[in-house]
Amino acid sequence: MYAHAPLQAPDEPETRRARPRQTGPAPERSSVARAEPYGYAANMVDMLVDLLAGIVGPASVSVGEEIGPDYTHDESLTASPVEPLAVVHPASTAEVAAVVRVAGEHRTPVTARGSGTGLSGACVPRPGGILVVFDKMSRILEVDTANHVAVVQPGVTLDALDEEIAPHGLVYPVYPGEQSASIGGNIATNAGGMRAVRYGVTRHHVLGLEAVLASGEVIRTGGCYVKSASGYDLTQLIIGSEGTLALVTEAILKLQPRLAHSATLLAPFPSLEAVTRAVPQVVASGLAPSILEYVDALTMEATTAAAGIDIGVPAEVRSSTQAYLLVVVESRDASRLEEDAATLGTLLEELGALDVYLLSRQAGEQLVEARERAFFVAKAHGANDIVDVVVPRASMSAYLASVSEIASDLGALVAGCGHAGDGNVHLSVFQPDPERRRDVVHAILAAGISLGGAVSAEHGIGTEKLDSFVATSGSVELELMRRVKAAFDPAGILNPGTLLA
Repeated sequence: MYAHAPLQAPDEPETRRARPRQTGPAPERSSVARAEPYGYAANMVDMLVDLLAGIVGPASVSVGEEIGPDYTHDESLTASPVEPLAVVHPASTAEVAAVVRVAGEHRTPVTARGSGTGLSGACVPRPGGILVVFDKMSRILEVDTANHVAVVQPGVTLDALDEEIAPHGLVYPVYPGEQSASIGGNIATNAGGMRAVRYGVTRHHVLGLEAVLASGEVIRTGGCYVKSASGYDLTQLIIGSEGTLALVTEAILKLQPRLAHSATLLAPFPSLEAVTRAVPQVVASGLAPSILEYVDALTMEATTAAAGIDIGVPAEVRSSTQAYLLVVVESRDASRLEEDAATLGTLLEELGALDVYLLSRQAGEQLVEARERAFFVAKAHGANDIVDVVVPRASMSAYLASVSEIASDLGALVAGCGHAGDGNVHLSVFQPDPERRRDVVHAILAAGISLGGAVSAEHGIGTEKLDSFVATSGSVELELMRRVKAAFDPAGILNPGTLLA
């Protein structure tokens, strides 16, 4: 039926700012927007920096040439680097609150940053603003095995959390494709990833938050329980707000049992249309795949070549393949897994697959990892923009057909892959001319909207999708969002220019 193929703040903090530290040759900074005083006189800049140093300690404040280039950008392909006035590294919620209070008193913008792995410019600082980096708030405070929850600080990475909870037979099932990403950043963008088809996205796994408001006040929302009918759900409002409503300083995460057995199937199809037609049938089968991905032939070739792996598909099959379906099923029972894999293999053949390959555990893990690195492969090959439109699952076939026409008509190369199980399409756009690329991206986004989709499924709006988001949103909805923003942040200091104009 299917073939086998191979901290605490100091009691009396020093309030004088440290001298710039010289750790090597100065980075090239000519392309970085430099910090300028924001809303106050230039001679007050040193006073502001000294106030920040008095809160977090001089060694935890960087200014000017001290600021490393990594802090001026995220992984967006289109956002311009920006140097903030200061980078601060708080070690506690109290320090975050004090920093935000100082920023509010001086009308200085504040941008939160986790690991900087975002793709929409949401953690790029504002010129003359303060960048709050959570690398010193990276403790796993509690793993509650009875309630299946973990309490973590925002700087905890997905890798670190997984290492901590794996021995307990638990998993935090949000895998957005970059395990060095931080929990705080995932919460800010409501990150998803390949396993969302079974487990959902970040907002389905955050039970409560501690967060600092623009006033410097600290709030707690939710708790170690899975349901509540007690007032407005502030937890869910903050998730996905990209640092525009509050700075998250602690999160209560819902964990899942870690299933011991998994099988990875790879099915080549003769067309993208055939792949996308198959997806609803796989979802409706009741097999509950944990991963259900489409990968076009070009992207598959590039990602496997970059990873140095051979998926074992014969040349004659590859020559007839336009796209692949990558499916992972999991179970706590090995015999049940074998039965599910056999049923899935038969179904994929019936749905038009050219063949179906059951990969070895090692090959399966390698292929999934290669797929997770697809963005970096596209970046290395010179992609000029990345789009993450979402459409209703059943509309993926029509959407991808429209994208193909748009690319042909406007003279661009558009390749990609996506979370087929939830309609999330990731497209790499190759068109170096900015004007032509803007037309291509606009047309691609408009095509998704016309099918009932949205501008971004999981990367967020940030600064780079702001125009498209505003243009495709209703005026009443936008005004309501602006009123929510004003209620949380009356002075507009939290990540201005992001998410909402």
